[in-house]
Amino acid sequence: MAPVTMPPVEQAREIFTRLGYVVSGEGTELTAERKWRTVRVTAMTGSDAETAQRVLTDGGNSDEPGLRCFVTWDGYTGELRERLLDAKPPYDWAVIGVDDHGSYEVVHGAAPA
Repeated sequence: MAPVTMPPVEQAREIFTRLGYVVSGEGTELTAERKWRTVRVTAMTGSDAETAQRVLTDGGNSDEPGLRCFVTWDGYTGELRERLLDAKPPYDWAVIGVDDHGSYEVVHGAAPA
């Protein structure tokens, strides 16, 4: 099993690279660009996904991309999805759950209300 205290940064980078995006950035905050689309990608540990404090305090900055993707371990996607739905952030978002074998699933996405 993947260590939930480590964010799935390399998995996030690999997913977006396979989808044809150019990925840049260091640490847990990445930028994925393809044609006209820019996505801010945040890799989150299990505890980040459970508390989602970074999610609740982010957004609304006009310099930020209007598309966000949160990548976390597959056992934490439900809690993160619920927190995002409750927070109603001002950007389009999606949650991707990854496992330690490199498989992933897009769990949910939503546009601002």
